[in-house]
Parts: sequence; structure tokens; C-alpha cells
Amino acid sequence: MNPGIESLHHVSLPVIDIERSRRFYRDVLGLSEIARPPFDFPGAWFALGTAGQQLHLIAGGTTTPTFRGSKPVDSRDIHFAVRVGSFAAARKALEALGYAVDAADDLMRMKLNPRATAGFPQIYILDPDHNVIEINAERLDE
Repeated sequence: MNPGIESLHHVSLPVIDIERSRRFYRDVLGLSEIARPPFDFPGAWFALGTAGQQLHLIAGGTTTPTFRGSKPVDSRDIHFAVRVGSFAAARKALEALGYAVDAADDLMRMKLNPRATAGFPQIYILDPDHNVIEINAERLDE
């Protein structure tokens, strides 16, 4: 049976500190916060692209079993991917914020795969709760 899926609507991520995560997704990834229903738990919603997709942050406290803990960036771990128009511009924007492939701090380290086996260039970074984010582009432009 085909359920008739049309698109991905949202991705939900557990976070510990909602304000810290808000700043990351707004200031590092440049996402716009959108209205969120008045749930009985803290969280934040962001628009993800132009086709109506969303990112939902859910404050889960420190005991949420879905947290990755202090694991470093790992492209084979659970992650979500966003597409950008320019791999080079995304890399330069992250570098301007202090991200580097050899950063001592896991939260500021990025993993670059400009010629990835997947067929499109990729950058991997972590959010403040060590959720993995892939940033990719249609083609390598550097």
C-alpha cells in the first residue's frame, strides 16, 4: 500500500537549553523562527527552506535517552541534511564563525567532504546538543 507521501514535513530534535539552541539555529544556520502551538513543554519551531519544511526543537531535559551525549561529529550517525546554494559560501560562513576542520572543540569542528561518494559536497557540524547536521550543495563550487 502506498500512503501517498508528498514531502518531509519536519524534523524534531531533543535539546537541553532551548535558548542556546535557538541562538545556534538562528545565528549559525540562519533559520527563521516560526509560530509554535502552546504545548505544555518548551520548544521552538523554525522554517527549513521554502517548501514548508520545519525544524522542531523539543526541550527534553538532561535525561532524554535520545541525546548523542558528547560524541564527536560523525557522518554515519543520525543526522538531517539541508541543501545550500553554494558549498563554498557555506564553508566560508562557518569559518567566519570560528568553525574549522581541526578545531579542538567538537562543537566548532566541521567535517568536509567536498567530493563525497554521495555525489554532492557535504559539510557536517554539531549543534549545541551534539545533534549532527549535514549541509550539502548540488555541486562543488570552490
